[in-house]
Amino acid sequence: MKIFKSAMYLALALLVSHATALASPPDDSRALEGVETGRVIFDLNNDNPQVLALYLEVIQETYEDLRDQGVEPDIILAFRGRAVTMVSEDRERFELTEFDHLDRIEGFISEFRDKDIRMESCAVATRLFGVDHGELLPGITPVRNTFVSLTGYQAQGYAVIPIY
Repeated sequence: MKIFKSAMYLALALLVSHATALASPPDDSRALEGVETGRVIFDLNNDNPQVLALYLEVIQETYEDLRDQGVEPDIILAFRGRAVTMVSEDRERFELTEFDHLDRIEGFISEFRDKDIRMESCAVATRLFGVDHGELLPGITPVRNTFVSLTGYQAQGYAVIPIY
């Protein structure tokens, strides 16, 4: 009987411990231990406005998650490939059904500008896709070649996160 009671108490303790662990909200404390600044460059190269809008939403959440966990975000967005067409004021190449997604993209770009998130577009991609630099959304700076800037930022210690 004594062994049965001990086993029951142990099982109950394990259940309570497991339930407590499940009830705790997830955090990134292990990964962020000793990190004061979250240096990251997102390599944005996709061809779907809906998908780009979704990823920009996740990037916004990432910015907030870093701040909420005591880490100062230092974020750069590098648009290349067809993604440069989606951060342009020229919408002639898009279907009317994609305009809602382009509006969301434009809204996120505006919010990122207000948060001092740096944004750049690849001049190679703008040339290949016929995007005039003057039509890029406010806050997006053309760079000569995002492959070069990605190389430089990674050498400076930025984490490169590809979004394709």
